[in-house]
Amino acid sequence: MRFSLNIPNFGDFADVRTVARVAAAAEEAGWDGLFVWDHVVHEKYHRRSFADPWMLLTAAALATSRIRLGTMVTPVARRRPQQLARQVATLDRLSGGRVVLGVGLGGPIEDEYGSFGESTDPRVLAERLDEGLDLVTRFWSGEEVTHQGRHFTAREVALLPTPVQRPRVPVWVAGFWPRRAPMRRAARWDGAVPLFTSADHGQAPAAAEYRELVEYVNAQRGERRGEPFEFVVGGVSPADPARARDLLGPLRDAGATWWDERHLIDDEVDKLAPIMRRVEQGPPRL
Repeated sequence: MRFSLNIPNFGDFADVRTVARVAAAAEEAGWDGLFVWDHVVHEKYHRRSFADPWMLLTAAALATSRIRLGTMVTPVARRRPQQLARQVATLDRLSGGRVVLGVGLGGPIEDEYGSFGESTDPRVLAERLDEGLDLVTRFWSGEEVTHQGRHFTAREVALLPTPVQRPRVPVWVAGFWPRRAPMRRAARWDGAVPLFTSADHGQAPAAAEYRELVEYVNAQRGERRGEPFEFVVGGVSPADPARARDLLGPLRDAGATWWDERHLIDDEVDKLAPIMRRVEQGPPRL
């Protein structure tokens, strides 16, 4: 099991220098990854300061040399695929091939989509996610792309240079379990980032429920089951090593390959001080 940190792209973390500090401290403390939220307003009534996640990750890449970096998650439905493909490829080259693209529908839908006159129909957003993601990965090939779809168009374009990672930057797909459709989507890509209706952000699910999800995704992978695939689980890990092993050990045994350290969504979720204290403590030890 590998260990990552999860931070928002607003509040204290809207400062690129702050995120660079967090990334450098995380690498020094032995963490394996840093993942950043991708929101434009989140819950807009809070009126927080926000930063573009790719600018934050660029600062993190320049401050580190080892840890994985990515979004968790990017709502592909509100992105132009050509722009997203270029941003990810640029960061992958800058970081020496350390990028992960986490994707999902995103939310809150009314705030993040409806506020800008975009569709709030989850079916339409799912269509845009699937079509856009397929197009992004075709752009990463460096080959000429022509596409006329329901939502996106490309006419005889080749986007160069390609990402460092081949055949592509790993794509991890998020969604709420026990909804099956997002996890069927995840099975077509390189990793699953499930959230759970039974557990809030920052709370780990029961190991038995996580095992059920892993078994379902693996069954959907068919002939690809033997290929590398990542299963992410997240929450707040106990400071006490024995309690941390009691929590994480069963999840690892159920199939989790990454533990994503997440703060509870409360008044401190976008504050640097508590996150930096956890960063400097280092990852859990199993």
